[in-house]
Order: sequence, then C-alpha cells, then structure tokens
Amino acid sequence: MPMKKVYIAYTGGTIGMKHVGGSYRPIPGYLQSLMATNPAFQHPELPQYVIHQYEPLLDSPNMTPADWSKIARDICAHYDEYDGFVVLHGTDTMAYTASALAFMLEGLEKPVIVTGSQIPLCEIRNDAQENLITALILAAYYQIPEVCLYFNGRLLRGCRAVKVNADGFDAFDSPRFPPLAYIGIEIELNRRVLQPVPVGRNGGVRLQAIAETAVVGALRLFPGISASILENMLQPPLRGLILETYGSGNAPTNDQRFLDVLAQATAAGIVIVDCTQCLRGTVDLTKYATGSALAQAGVISGYDMTAEAALTKLAWLLSQDLPVTEVKRLMQTDLRGELTRP
Repeated sequence: MPMKKVYIAYTGGTIGMKHVGGSYRPIPGYLQSLMATNPAFQHPELPQYVIHQYEPLLDSPNMTPADWSKIARDICAHYDEYDGFVVLHGTDTMAYTASALAFMLEGLEKPVIVTGSQIPLCEIRNDAQENLITALILAAYYQIPEVCLYFNGRLLRGCRAVKVNADGFDAFDSPRFPPLAYIGIEIELNRRVLQPVPVGRNGGVRLQAIAETAVVGALRLFPGISASILENMLQPPLRGLILETYGSGNAPTNDQRFLDVLAQATAAGIVIVDCTQCLRGTVDLTKYATGSALAQAGVISGYDMTAEAALTKLAWLLSQDLPVTEVKRLMQTDLRGELTRP
C-alpha cells in the first residue's frame, strides 16, 4: 500500500507561536523547525505530510471571510493529490472557519480536520503535539467525508462546534450534536452520525466561495435593548442578520417599534435568522407569543444551529445568485448536518 499523504494548511494560531517580547506571536517557519526536530513527527506510523504556510500567519481574531475562502480554494487546488487535509488555526474563531469550510466545500469525500492548541508546541507542557498528531492520523487513515474540528480527544462536526473554554484543553464542544469520534486508547468513530460518502458523482469537490458582498452580522439580545440599536444594525450594506434570542427563540414584544423594525427589514429583503443564546436546545417560534411575534415579522427559525454555523451558512447562501425566498428555505434545510428540524 502506498503511504498516505496529508496536506497541512498552516494559517497561524497558537500552535506555532513563539514567546517574543513578553507575548506569543506567530513566527514564520518556527512550527516547521519544531516538528523537524521532534521525533514524534518522524514516526513511521504517521502519514507523509506537506506543510503549506500562509503569508501572513494570522492570529485567528484577524480571520475574515476572505481568509475562509482562501483556505477553501487551497484545499480544492490540492484535493486530488492528498488523502486528507489538516487546517492549523487559532482557537478564537476556529468554529467559524470550520463551519464556513463545511458549507463552501460541497461533495467532500476526504477528511478536512481543523485543529490547533491552547499552548504552543514550543512549550514543554502543551496540547499541540497530541492534537496535531491525531489530526494527521484521522485525515490519513479514516473515511470521514466532512469538515471536522478535532480537539482534546474528541472529533466534532465542524458546523456543530463552539468554543466553550478559554483556559482549558477542552476548548470546544458540540452541545447540540454528539461527537463524530472519541479518541482515547482507541479511535472510536460514531459511524451512525457521520455524513455519508457522496454517491452518484464523478468525484471531486465543488467550491462556492463566500463573496465580499455577502454582508451578514449578528446581534445578541439583552434586556432593555432598544429598537434604535436594531435599526442601526440593519442598515445597508447588511443583507442578513443572525438574531441571538432568549430560550426557544423569544424576544421582547412590548416594544412595537422593535417588531416594526424587524418587519420593515424582512420586507426589504434582509434575511433575519433566529438562533438561541442557549448552549443546548432549539428554536421553536410557535411555543410562546414572544417567539411567534418574530415569525409574524418575517424572522425565520435557525432551529438548533449554532450562531457560528448560521452566520457562515447565511453568508455562503447570499454569495450565490438565489432569490431571498430560496435563501430562507435553504437556511431552514439541513445541508451539511448543521441542523435538526423537529
């Protein structure tokens, strides 16, 4: 059997940083030098790997939709040459990137594993080595036809993951969907929840990048939020909004102007998607009057989508030449395992 080959898209992040001048910074070539001198990365059971370092290396708070598209194009350009892909990324916006890649890369037959670390590889005590080695093994040797996020012994669906811990190694969770695999002494795939391998196609992956014109935003409700804040948020060039609501999708109804602003925006073609602020549960706009009022104003349900998945999915759909009615329909349709409808 020929040795498996994995393409590493090294975008930046903590995993390859060095302590310089009192803070961690991404240093070009530093991660590669650490891996070259670490025997663990020369182990014969690892696949062959090629590291493509991005220029500039980015700490993930600096990631933009243009960077998501750049990563997706990079994977597509090398898709036929490699058995799997690892994307090294900072943790702060990793869930956004994993979600965006899931939507942009249609028809995946190979694993795309997004990972990083909380402590850089250069430190004696780190989570970087295990995360990277396991991501390489998953990308090379397992049939996982979707974009995933691997961290601290669990493989999560990319468009279901959220960052839940800024300090611990268990930085990510998938509160509304089970992990795709548990990695302990053995690697145990949860095959019943994996996306199926595409059938009836000639192979290959199709790319629909996110366009700069697909301007979307997110607004988290809070007690006492004014209609003016919402109205200011809904100004051009905004085309879509993720409204992060209370509980099962509820918002204040005692401010008629607030509801009028929503109705005027949806009538003007702005797509507004209701996602719950809760870590678990789903949006149900029929359960309470405070939810059904949003539906009457033209807001649509995001069901159990994470805010990260909803925002990237909406940007991806608005990048295509689709009528608003079709964007709304597809936002409420499960395309990559990102939502569950009752």
